[in-house]
Amino acid sequence: MRLTDTFQRAMSMAVMASLLATLSSRDAQAVECTAKSGPQRVALLELYTSEGCSSCPPADRWLSSLAGRQYVPAGLLPLAFHVDYWNDLGWVDPYSHAQFSDRQREYSRRRGASFVVTPQLLLDGQGYQRPLILQDIEGRTNAINRLPPRAEIRLTQNRSASAIDARVEVSFAADAETRNALVYVALYENNLSTAVKAGENKGALLKHDFVVRALTAPVALGDSGRISHDVSIRLDPQWKPRDLHLAAFIQQPRTGEVLQALGADCR
Repeated sequence: MRLTDTFQRAMSMAVMASLLATLSSRDAQAVECTAKSGPQRVALLELYTSEGCSSCPPADRWLSSLAGRQYVPAGLLPLAFHVDYWNDLGWVDPYSHAQFSDRQREYSRRRGASFVVTPQLLLDGQGYQRPLILQDIEGRTNAINRLPPRAEIRLTQNRSASAIDARVEVSFAADAETRNALVYVALYENNLSTAVKAGENKGALLKHDFVVRALTAPVALGDSGRISHDVSIRLDPQWKPRDLHLAAFIQQPRTGEVLQALGADCR
């Protein structure tokens, strides 16, 4: 082997080592940002949906259309929960989780129902029927925004290539209603699409936004008037970092009322 070949190979290895070190350094250096809720109450809009359900795509498209509204997410936080009870009917929804099906069933139990339906919309924990002609979501959102927030949320997140570490801090007036309220942190992703190959939507290209990728276990507020809670979410390599967003909301489990919500845009 000639000396020049040896030198070139050594240089190539050095360049590769430098590149790996740079990538490792970027992963180690997390990007931090903080978001804080404001003086108005933010509405929470939940969609329970499935790629295996033929009546769900119109609801998915409508939820995606909200992304361009100026009051999203400052006044309205949309979240799409993909349920898993359609998965044995021909198509496994890649975004579905049993946890989200259980969450929807809990809502049904609150209202005394023994069944669930898809698609289903909940606005601040209550059933919401989307009008076919005159849309009222902006007016309904504005009405909720005029209500005084029952809590203040501060969400700090540190992002790396492999995880999001977050701290959610909540200040509130402790009373009979707030002490049992639960704090959730959700990670959702936009700009998703699936070419469905089986089931009721076979052959369709379905597009989604506000898809919940992870929902942390809830933490009760208690009666101290202030709590601080740390969470860590491992990132799947298939998730797109530029389209991932973190949100937090506080919900009363008995009534479903949302005391406050916060969508944090940090990339």
